[in-house]
Amino acid sequence: MADKPKAAKAPPTYAADRTKPVTVATLLDMKRKGLKITMVTAYDYPTARIAEEAGVDAVLVGDSVGMTKLGYESTLPVTVEEMMHHVKAVKRGLSRALLVADMPYLSYELDPREAARTAGRFLKEGGAHAVKLEGGLEIAPTVKELQKVNVPVIGHLGLTPQAVNRLGGYKVQGRKPQDAERILTEARVLEGAGICALVLECVPAELAREASKRLSVPTIGIGAGPHCDGQVLVSDDLLGLTEGGPTKFVKRYADLRGQAVKAVSDYCREVRDGVFPGPEHSFTSQA
Repeated sequence: MADKPKAAKAPPTYAADRTKPVTVATLLDMKRKGLKITMVTAYDYPTARIAEEAGVDAVLVGDSVGMTKLGYESTLPVTVEEMMHHVKAVKRGLSRALLVADMPYLSYELDPREAARTAGRFLKEGGAHAVKLEGGLEIAPTVKELQKVNVPVIGHLGLTPQAVNRLGGYKVQGRKPQDAERILTEARVLEGAGICALVLECVPAELAREASKRLSVPTIGIGAGPHCDGQVLVSDDLLGLTEGGPTKFVKRYADLRGQAVKAVSDYCREVRDGVFPGPEHSFTSQA
């Protein structure tokens, strides 16, 4: 009687040792082993604690804090000091996850040496393990400068929100063959400059797959399909804390905003009706 074929071995879900802190070397090792990297944004201590407890590999303090927490219309007004405030808060909530800080608009584009000084502050004062820069060929010299002061850099290509005015809005990038080839070329240039990973935002899935095949550093997608080495989402989007419907690439795993509005509405109603506080929420005098 022929032996039964062995069942296919399920791919591992996590890195081999989840007790050790995640480093940029860990991300490279995960790519080599085919382990998917998980990244979410966080902007404060409580969200960092949630991400840590959930087992997220990397936490990004994104300049998206401007839109999600500070009420700005875009990421452009966010300052270095605002970013530093949030990076420090998130750092206090993490023990294992890799902490990445976004470099805000005009903090790295003009002077590579000044960019290195600012990036160093995010590591020295903020406790970040790496920084993220948007852009392609034009930032390669800055990436090299940051290597001189031992700052790990994550690149960001495709839809780059800091360039929203030049791009004409938040649009999918790389759909035309010449645009796709430009992104692939810039990805290789950034890898040569020394990035340790690359975020690909709002690009066709086939383009992200090709980039992931060509690069030795991990790719982390957001709106880039399933073929990247990892994924990142804005925590407010995945938790359902943002107003309005999600964009195409966002999956909402909860509706916390709806629950929060209901909870506060119930509180207001009970206060107005004299239901809260009740005896169980009140103190009595000693006899």
